[in-house]
Amino acid sequence: MHKKTALSLTVALVLCLILVDGTLSSLSAKKYENYEHLKIFSDALALIQKNYVDDVDLQEAMYNAIEGIVSNLDPHSSFMPPDIYREMQVETKGRFGGLGIEITIKDDVLSIVSPIEDTPAFRAGLKTGDRIVKIEGESTRNMSLMDAVKKMRGKPKTSVSIHIMREGFPEPREFTLERDIIKIISVRSKVIDEQYGYLRIAQFQENTARECKKVLRKFDEREPALMGLILDLRGDPGGLLDQAVKVSDEFLDDGLIVTTEGRHANQKMQFLAHKNDPARTYPMVTLVNAGSASASEIVAGALQDHERSLIVGTQTFGKGTVQTVIPLSDGSGLRITTAKYFTPNHRSIQEKGITPDIIVHDRIDLQPSKEKDPSFVREKDIVRKFKNGKNDLPKDDAKKAEQKTPEDSKEQPELIDPPLETALTILKSWHLLQRNIEAP
Repeated sequence: MHKKTALSLTVALVLCLILVDGTLSSLSAKKYENYEHLKIFSDALALIQKNYVDDVDLQEAMYNAIEGIVSNLDPHSSFMPPDIYREMQVETKGRFGGLGIEITIKDDVLSIVSPIEDTPAFRAGLKTGDRIVKIEGESTRNMSLMDAVKKMRGKPKTSVSIHIMREGFPEPREFTLERDIIKIISVRSKVIDEQYGYLRIAQFQENTARECKKVLRKFDEREPALMGLILDLRGDPGGLLDQAVKVSDEFLDDGLIVTTEGRHANQKMQFLAHKNDPARTYPMVTLVNAGSASASEIVAGALQDHERSLIVGTQTFGKGTVQTVIPLSDGSGLRITTAKYFTPNHRSIQEKGITPDIIVHDRIDLQPSKEKDPSFVREKDIVRKFKNGKNDLPKDDAKKAEQKTPEDSKEQPELIDPPLETALTILKSWHLLQRNIEAP
């Protein structure tokens, strides 16, 4: 009996040793493989330093190598040398020097996600979807985002020339812009027709939620009470995730706001709404367009999935990924994609965006075109309409929405701001409809 037990223990121990040895061998093999890759890299760097015709700055070479690795991951990941990293930290506070445009890379071409209101780019007439083909005469093809940012930023009152390609331009057109201090006013508000609140968010910065709360409290204290609210997220390129969550929470009393999913457990997060006191029960319309991206899509998606607000406008940009900024020891930083966003109904925003409940083009969008919205750059251009986050827009209706032209709009009076006018009409009709339902 003791011999059998001893034999069993011996077999078990041998098996454990085999398993452990196998695991250690696997880890060692992986470590050795990583070492081999790093050795090839260090060998190449040493050969360059020894044999290249000119002296090579080792730090610059390392920065270029890291930038090459990161820029090939996706358009939103980037390496930031110390000077760019410092500027990025300043930018989230809403004040920096430059032209005032949010940019991305689409098909290896630098493209404008959105010009920021009341900036040199906005005043010069640059638009969502414009392709920046040259900066100071240098082609932007294969230029990294950080290089482009560095070239366009600079001291106020200095000029920079950029060449823009846009649908309808026979060739790239040169714009010369004077740099300025870009001070973004994140939140603007007003009361329309003495009954309807208007809240505009230009970008989600570190104080956006606090500013929104102040505005909403003033609206809450109005007598008579507001009969509706318009939340304008058009041209809002996004910003800080926590601010998008807090702004959404102002209009929701419970349930999910957004979830993030990544490779690791700490990247899988859920953000929940909390009860507001007093609860905001007035009807809402949220305005979006192709320049609404990232954080603004999180807000629009949460309000749409909870049926808290009608979404009016055009398909949003479709940036549904989370970027984490990681500081490095020399003052530089890595901005890398670590997770994806999902709306409360678990819809992915990435390459899809948010489809409005009612499609209404901005007045500047209503231009004849032989192609389908060619001037708008999105991660993927999909025309869909969700009802409760589930059903697709019928194909015939989708085609009609895509093919709408200025000739179609002539059936209606000329409007200064069609989406805003539509939102007002909806809110006014909302109360008329409610009264008719309640009437005996």
